[in-house]
Amino acid sequence: MRIDAHHHLWDLTRRDQPWMDGPWADPIRRGYAPADLAPHLAAHRIAGTVLVQSSASYRETVELLAVAAGDGPVRGVVGWADLTAAGLPDALAALPAGLVGLRHQVQDEPDPDWLARPAVRRGLRTLAGRGLVYDLLVTPRELPAAQAAVRALPELSFVLDHAAKPAVAHGGWQPWADALTALAALPNVTCKLSGLVTEADWSAWRPPQILPYARHVLDVFGPDRVMFGSDWPVCTLAARYGEVVALAEAATDHLTPPERAAVFGGTATRVYDLATRPASGPD
Repeated sequence: MRIDAHHHLWDLTRRDQPWMDGPWADPIRRGYAPADLAPHLAAHRIAGTVLVQSSASYRETVELLAVAAGDGPVRGVVGWADLTAAGLPDALAALPAGLVGLRHQVQDEPDPDWLARPAVRRGLRTLAGRGLVYDLLVTPRELPAAQAAVRALPELSFVLDHAAKPAVAHGGWQPWADALTALAALPNVTCKLSGLVTEADWSAWRPPQILPYARHVLDVFGPDRVMFGSDWPVCTLAARYGEVVALAEAATDHLTPPERAAVFGGTATRVYDLATRPASGPD
């Protein structure tokens, strides 16, 4: 089963998305519903998805879980709750079924060592105790703190979003490449092959500029620890959904069929425990 392990939905009539902080976001400054995504999933034989939070809102998480409970392809939700709150266990217990993990916009925190804070680490241990996953939304600036958190919490499964956002547009390779290699040496972290087109020049990128970054991800993590994600609709700032799929297929064209199956579904199914979560969608 092919899985898109990273996409978003939002309704701007319900709440703002604070990260849309300039004219650059105007092309996606509207609502996105499951019906908008459905044709793309059908065209690429993607039968299940992981729906990821886009704002630091517990209420949004409740709404995303309602989408997952409906008749559609969403098999799990990576939501948001305040990791630092003493009431985190109760907040998680109050959520309906379908939550597979949490995420926080660590990249937007002024403190690059936010993940090292005692209250954050306490929250991460709470996730581990509940069998949930933590998605790391970081840039190269926060990779050292991410590595330290992953090392300190071997009982928690981490997923690195967007390969930590390398500076593709500027051809930046170090220190990202070495930091990613060091992170990949830790067995309790996997990586999403996602978000790279929007780190490139949106209007002028070509596959040869992005493929070295994608293949470095595959080299250091191995296909059993890499999962495809579209990052739709954010990806549409730079590329159509089909172009993102094609780029991932090009990055994996040297792999064996079982290895490609891992990237396009198996890894996400295992890490997020999606096998027991039914979903409708194309065969």
